[in-house]
Amino acid sequence: MTTATWFLLLGALLLLVGFTASYIKNGPATSAIVYLLVGFVVGPMGFGLFHFNPLEESALLELLTEIAVLISLYCAGVKMPAPVTFRRWRNPLRLAVVSMSLTVGIVALFGYFWLALPLGAAVLLGAVVAPTDPVLATEVQVRHADDPDRLRFALTSEAGMNDGSAFPFVMLGLGLLGLHDLGDVGWRWFAVDVVWASGAGIVIGIVAGCLVGWLVQKLRTTFTHSEFLESFLGLGLIAFAYGISLLVNAWGFLAVFSAAVALRHTELKLAGLKQSYSDATSGETYPGEAPLAIAHVHQSSLIFNEHLERLAEIVLVLLIGGSLFWDSWSWRAVGFAAFLFFVARPISVHLGLLGSKAPIRLRNLAGWFGVRGIGSLYYLMYAIQHGLPEDIALELIHLTLVVVALSILIHGVSVKPAIARFWRARKSMH
Repeated sequence: MTTATWFLLLGALLLLVGFTASYIKNGPATSAIVYLLVGFVVGPMGFGLFHFNPLEESALLELLTEIAVLISLYCAGVKMPAPVTFRRWRNPLRLAVVSMSLTVGIVALFGYFWLALPLGAAVLLGAVVAPTDPVLATEVQVRHADDPDRLRFALTSEAGMNDGSAFPFVMLGLGLLGLHDLGDVGWRWFAVDVVWASGAGIVIGIVAGCLVGWLVQKLRTTFTHSEFLESFLGLGLIAFAYGISLLVNAWGFLAVFSAAVALRHTELKLAGLKQSYSDATSGETYPGEAPLAIAHVHQSSLIFNEHLERLAEIVLVLLIGGSLFWDSWSWRAVGFAAFLFFVARPISVHLGLLGSKAPIRLRNLAGWFGVRGIGSLYYLMYAIQHGLPEDIALELIHLTLVVVALSILIHGVSVKPAIARFWRARKSMH
């Protein structure tokens, strides 16, 4: 495709989305399904106007997916309710750590014994598809910080955390393939990639978010007529937290999500407000205070970043559609996707929430809505850029693209009726 054709295609798609946003919102399909179908039509499965090769363009795709995930993590973080308490975050933590680790293990076993992949490649495949996606999961994300939906809160916070907690398993897979130093019996992997990188990422994010929130409040009280470009402050916080994390070999995805959560928490705390919320475990509602008329950074920057998130979603899902051929839909790939959706994810969620007070209906839906997407592509491109052998890279690209495409289609079609049924059942119980 020529440059003019690309501009024409993207312009037409943006106009289509802009004019039909309300219809898509109220219709049975999600916006991501529309973008994917357009990619199918103009890509190799349709008119063949373009073909995007993820292996040849892995560096570009890594950068695009990295930016998209960072923006999405920030958007998810600033919508998290405050104050942050362990009671409220206990179940999402279980999903993001225990359930995700179990998913990696289950998928690795399937990849090793059923798909006949090398052990390192099987572990890497598990790490690529285990984390849920903050970019494509907008339909199952919290709408705002006062959203009382317990399912949305659990899935949003899980997606925010497990995009960072999956990184140690990516490095483990690369290490088993001889592309990363794990140390004797894995000591370096555990000490550096698990303990240090995860802990440092969280601490960096919390400090950065609190610092920006405090500085904004301090300047506003000292210079009463000062104005800020909140959108720039939000982007600056993303880049600052992520940049520091890269310098000290910490997981930057965890840092950005933590920074966004800390920013909101700090701004509300300094303003002397307590937000109302519904507890994610008991379902009880705790009253708070009405927000001030002042435009907080986390509120003002959210709108701008959500538009960037939507733009990134359009481009990347279009590229996914343009990467698939008709013969990409092999039984091997489709069978693997079915195993992930119907076996690995539900089992890992139920085991991860074992002994919790989460209602069985919430567990079932959380087990189903493990949306895979842009984060999976980022991890795979990251591995390719770190020397993944071409034969393994092609196999993992094949499996991952089919998993992501099917997730967009299947989860996208089922999300609206499932959420509506969940709310009807909850109301009938009250």
